[in-house]
Amino acid sequence: MKLTINGEPQASSAETLGALVEHLGMKPDRVAIELNREIVPRDQWPQTPLHDGDRLEIVHFVGGGSESSPCMNCHPLHELSSRAQRGICSSPQKAN
Repeated sequence: MKLTINGEPQASSAETLGALVEHLGMKPDRVAIELNREIVPRDQWPQTPLHDGDRLEIVHFVGGGSESSPCMNCHPLHELSSRAQRGICSSPQKAN
């Protein structure tokens, strides 16, 4: 089936979100997924079916950072996703 993941067309044989995360080799506890503009809770991934034409935004969170860069260091699979660009992963403002 054809999916769009983080704005990029991709073919996949995964039938569920859970299978897709496994196929991509991602750690489920460090991933957030939006399917067709709806965030899907992690506990629903195994029973959430994928369909031809689905659009996914997948953000992979990486620990670390520094005081000068307090963001959680979230990185989508390919490039910064549109969701992250809209502030889902923006750095908090420091109080003056």
